[in-house]
Amino acid sequence: MKKLLTMLMATMLVFALAACTANENAGNEADGKDSGNKDKGGEKVLYLNNGSEPTSFDPPIGFDSVSWNALNNLMEGLTRLSPEHEAESATAESWDVSDDGKTYTFHIRKDAKWSNGDDVTAGDFEFAWKRMLDPATGSSAAFLGYFIEGAEAFNSGTGTADQVKARAVDDKTFEVTLTSPQAYFLNVIANPCFFPINEKVATENPEWFAEAESFVGNGPFNLTVWDHDSKFVMEKNDQYWDAKNVKLDKIDWAIIDDTNTEYQMFQTGKLDSSDVPAEMSDQLFKEGKVKVQDQAGTYFYRFNVNMEPFQNANIRKAFALAVDQKQIVDFVTKSKEKPAYGFVSYGFKDPSGKDFREKNGNFNKTNLDEAKALLKKGMEEEGYDKLPEVTLTYSTDDVHKKIAEALQQMFKENLGVDVKLANMELNVFASEQKALKFQLSRSSFLADYADPINFLENFQTGHSMNRTGWSNAKYDQLIKDAKNEADEKKRFDMMYEAEKILFEEAPIFTIHFYNHVFLQNKDVTGIVRHPVGYHELKWADKK
Repeated sequence: MKKLLTMLMATMLVFALAACTANENAGNEADGKDSGNKDKGGEKVLYLNNGSEPTSFDPPIGFDSVSWNALNNLMEGLTRLSPEHEAESATAESWDVSDDGKTYTFHIRKDAKWSNGDDVTAGDFEFAWKRMLDPATGSSAAFLGYFIEGAEAFNSGTGTADQVKARAVDDKTFEVTLTSPQAYFLNVIANPCFFPINEKVATENPEWFAEAESFVGNGPFNLTVWDHDSKFVMEKNDQYWDAKNVKLDKIDWAIIDDTNTEYQMFQTGKLDSSDVPAEMSDQLFKEGKVKVQDQAGTYFYRFNVNMEPFQNANIRKAFALAVDQKQIVDFVTKSKEKPAYGFVSYGFKDPSGKDFREKNGNFNKTNLDEAKALLKKGMEEEGYDKLPEVTLTYSTDDVHKKIAEALQQMFKENLGVDVKLANMELNVFASEQKALKFQLSRSSFLADYADPINFLENFQTGHSMNRTGWSNAKYDQLIKDAKNEADEKKRFDMMYEAEKILFEEAPIFTIHFYNHVFLQNKDVTGIVRHPVGYHELKWADKK
């Protein structure tokens, strides 16, 4: 790894304080208001960076990290996660649960309003949830609704919308029947993909979500400006049922995909929060300026098992074992992440009180001798004298680039394999990855709800989040059975076995588990960063 360390040290020396400035003004208001603790006129304005252009503000489509932070503050579901990360009442003020634990009856607040003044109705929830499940919508989040009776059949084309047991009993009563009792149901439906949609607005304008002028939400803030690929702005929603507890007047989001530029904007007061550039990590941690919070998620890479040479499991495992995850977190990302030797992250306890990750042990942990032996074996199995050309593809981002370059070096040094790198803009990358256009590509998963099954369900055959072409009947059955198992010990045993199969066949390899590592203006309080990924700004304040 000497070459890798030399390369990384060289990168550290050329850190440019004057990194790209093209979008720096996106963090400030166009009318020239200053970036102090309060803007002129006494407004409380929070300045944040979204990193990339949101994929979509259509709830079932914006199912990703560059969309749902904003969506979670523009809209609201039946429940919302509290500062303690537990589901609490939101648009629904209360609910009843049947004796068998399968039917929930939600009572929507009488004062729940859309930003245009319309009442939020149970019909808006029925419309939105069935639209998410409609195969014509093409939502990658649809699988989250499969615990609703009739949902999977409708989404897979074998059932109808009328058979989905999510219905408006009247304007303010919404009834949902599940296939089996689910302890995490109220947590799941806080996810932005379960937000309501104003049926009247969506019917009149199917592209209601595409511009600030047409956007209609029901959350703490309204979308008032959206300069695509540059910035967007939210302002306090005076129609929101809990507006009295929303302290910020405005949130100004820049769209900048360079961490060094983001950091410089934070240093000069143009942003109130920033990621930590790897080149500054040691210094900033030493100075005690970095905040670290838990996050449930995994940074990983996907093989396309339908493309050479990764149709061979031994070749896949060879690449996986040639990766040194600890080197990457220590010398590339440098944000105190834990190396990932499994897919389910830390923080999930089984019935015996043991952490899932610790109990199930390590997979794809660096083993160079085994990696070389597996590569040789796999090439013999395929009749390769020379390995077919391999291209690693990642979405444009400075951190993704550094990790890709480190992997390129590891594959060269540890396996003697030359790997080409390719990058592309995030939205194009995402659609191409879903279409299985890449041989080997970067990925990330942030938990949608707090249970290991949410990690493991991604790799079921044909699942929208699979994106590898991999299929295993036993794995599929274990996930299906776990979702319907009431006995927690049996359920965890099924999940433990499923994860072992995943790594034995290796359609993926993992790099690190996520955490929230950030810098924040000392005058800003109340931002809640949930372990499941998205942020709450409803309770945020700025002196």
